[in-house]
Amino acid sequence: MPMSNTLELPITGMTCASCAGRVERALSKVAGVKTVSVNLASERAHVESSGPIDPAVLIAAVTQAGYGASLLEDTRANADNQQQRLTRERWALLLAIALALPLVLPMLVAPLGVHWMLPAWVQFALATPVQFILGARFYIAAWKAVRAGAGNMDLLVALGTSAGYGLSLYQWAHTPPGSMPHLYFEASAVVIALVLLGKYLESRAKRQTASAIRALEALRPERAIQLIDGQERDVAISALRLNDLVVVKPGERFPVDGEVIDGQSHADEALISGESLPVPKQPGDKVTGGAINGEGRLLVKTRALGAETVLARIIRLVEDAQASKAPIQKLVDKVSQVFVPTVLVIAVITLMGWLLAGAPLETALINAVAVLVIACPCALGLATPTAIMAGTGVAARYGILIKDAEALERAHEVTAMVFDKTGTLTSGTPRIAHLSAVGGNEDALLQWAGSLQRGSEHPLAKAVLDACTARHLNIETVTASQALPGRGIAGTVQGRDLALGNRRLLEESGLTMGALAPSAQSWEAEGRTLSWLIERGAQPSVLGLLAFGDTLKPGALEAVQQLTARHISSHLLTGDNRGSARAVAEALGISDVHAEVLPADKAATIVELKKTGVVAMVGDGINDAPALAAADIGIAMGGGTDVAMHAAGITLMRGDPRLIPAALEISRKTYAKIRQNLFWAFVYNLIGIPLAAFGFLNPVLAGAAMALSSVSVVSNALLLKTWKPKDID
Repeated sequence: MPMSNTLELPITGMTCASCAGRVERALSKVAGVKTVSVNLASERAHVESSGPIDPAVLIAAVTQAGYGASLLEDTRANADNQQQRLTRERWALLLAIALALPLVLPMLVAPLGVHWMLPAWVQFALATPVQFILGARFYIAAWKAVRAGAGNMDLLVALGTSAGYGLSLYQWAHTPPGSMPHLYFEASAVVIALVLLGKYLESRAKRQTASAIRALEALRPERAIQLIDGQERDVAISALRLNDLVVVKPGERFPVDGEVIDGQSHADEALISGESLPVPKQPGDKVTGGAINGEGRLLVKTRALGAETVLARIIRLVEDAQASKAPIQKLVDKVSQVFVPTVLVIAVITLMGWLLAGAPLETALINAVAVLVIACPCALGLATPTAIMAGTGVAARYGILIKDAEALERAHEVTAMVFDKTGTLTSGTPRIAHLSAVGGNEDALLQWAGSLQRGSEHPLAKAVLDACTARHLNIETVTASQALPGRGIAGTVQGRDLALGNRRLLEESGLTMGALAPSAQSWEAEGRTLSWLIERGAQPSVLGLLAFGDTLKPGALEAVQQLTARHISSHLLTGDNRGSARAVAEALGISDVHAEVLPADKAATIVELKKTGVVAMVGDGINDAPALAAADIGIAMGGGTDVAMHAAGITLMRGDPRLIPAALEISRKTYAKIRQNLFWAFVYNLIGIPLAAFGFLNPVLAGAAMALSSVSVVSNALLLKTWKPKDID
């Protein structure tokens, strides 16, 4: 069986889904090509061939189809190019608005009884650069569509605006001197300005699709401290080889995947594994590149570099998920493919019909142009962007950041909600979940534990001190304090020789769990981290037990209940241990639990669930990024990592789980507005085009009807601003 080759080609010049389809068809015709997938969002073509294939042949095929292609560029350079293009589009949009605004002002003040009109030559001077300079992109894209035998929104824009502009020139030329002609320069200029707004928003969303990759790559340290013959040297990561020794100081990120050779510390792997608690590291333990070293100095032997590291594999998973095709609504583009030639045919029939009926050429031409004017895609172009802008605006007011239109369009279809545990349903930081004092005095137990942990920066120590603060307990001074490596901490508090640590400390002290055994076993089954407080001396004794773990966020139960009420199933997907996951699931009424899941398996689980419905994933860490990108809808929790936020289509700026059903609700309402707007936009055309064809609408009335359709669409969209999520302040 011949080996398959894959190639990524950046594509330029695509403006809509039909463009992506034409590029796919052009590439698929090249000999040796097995499959082609063109992603409009990332502007890349993924080509799989049965054998080696010359990239120049593929580039030539794309060029012949009317688009540009090149070999895969440097990620950073490509990002810079995208930013420059976005800046150019923003300036073009602002210039179009500045030129179109004086043209539309007379229309706005007319209802107030102010009858004022700019001279014809001023209207011409303002509209012409908008039409032919700022609107040149539509003519170019329209020509490509015509050459390919297809119709799209760009062709519709070019036809409609050209009709309005051309009719204005005709009316201006045939109006007697001293009288004011009926001109349509404002219609053509405003339509182009509005469509440019939609194109700008689209380009901004496209740029955000690459942000996840850039954020992931930023986690890779560029340099490392290599140990050579006892000497520390600052070297580039690229200079390292397998089995090289690397020194990692406290607070630094691990530059490579490796094995601890010397030293003891804790590693914060929450961003990689999803484990909320710091993981102890000692000789023989594995460390993951991108994780953060805690309090100790470690000597690490390199075991994986470059593309083989865990972080690199996560990056590849995100890239694959983003490159895959998502089912995007293309209703307007699909309709326009039929709508455009239909309008053209109707306009030609109108012209010929009136001429055959004996009407003057001017009457026939005006009626034909009226058909094109009323078919101008102003309302069609406004239908989606205005609803999206209103929906995303009101959502942002309540802390729901919707990054792209695709997420907004699809969120209402969600049938399954997959939750990460740590940082999503739980607080993400260790807290005292349970405690039990042998003598029943829990305050004294906390006070002694807090005194031992005084001044420590360890997360578990912070949890103890926070609990003491919450109970307004005084922290006593500790003397003879000493760390017990691998076991805990000891010291003298109020003349008592105390120690706080793990089960190893308990066993080395010759003590048993005693009456606390059932509690210890139960809490360990929940995945809690246990710390024993003992009194040392001639007669050692157990004073109490503290259990650390995540606590449920306020609103988590309510969020799951709201989803259940809407017939949306809930699933728990986490890298944490089974006991901890099961405890959280039982508390929230979630029956479907996937625990101890690696990032790659998270994405695979999502893909499997997508076979039976529309899946949304909620997460907050790097380990969640592949799953967020693979899901139909990715939702990132506020306070999480930038990577998760970039990979997700929706970001909740506050960590309130109740915002999750609220995000689905605003999506449902926004999508309803989009459908309503498109309906009314088409109704105006369905009613207006026949009236124009039969001469009941002159171009003036046609222009007014087109403006009215735009007003109705905008007004309907603005109703979304009254939305407010339930039960959220």
